Amino acid sequence: MKRREMREHIFKLLFMGEFNTVEEMPEQSSLYFETLEELSPQEEEYMRGKYEKVLEHVEEIDELLNKVSSGWKVNRMSKVDLNILRLAVYEMKYDEDVPFKVAINEAVELSKKFGGDESSSFVNGILGKIAKEQ
Repeated sequence: MKRREMREHIFKLLFMGEFNTVEEMPEQSSLYFETLEELSPQEEEYMRGKYEKVLEHVEEIDELLNKVSSGWKVNRMSKVDLNILRLAVYEMKYDEDVPFKVAINEAVELSKKFGGDESSSFVNGILGKIAKEQ
């Protein structure tokens, strides 16, 4: 499985977390992984690990998003855009294996696939501001 596909699955897990309690997510994520065909143990471990790491930093990430998104605090953002941004900001700030440009590009592609008409512009703008500050 390619990194792009794994990133999409991590996004989907983050999105699922918006509709399930913290207590429900271990079972929900296990059920989700069971639906993925030809998933290696290493791929599942990578995705679970990155998902958990994003959650560990979600408060800091949300603070940063609130700071750079004038007029669009995280509680007003669409859940799709918010979770795409959370994943991208995590990659930009905490994942040394992912260059800024890759994190931004992948987030924009996810927003084109899963977001609304304006999502890709919104995501690109927010991540561009964060990249300039880093």
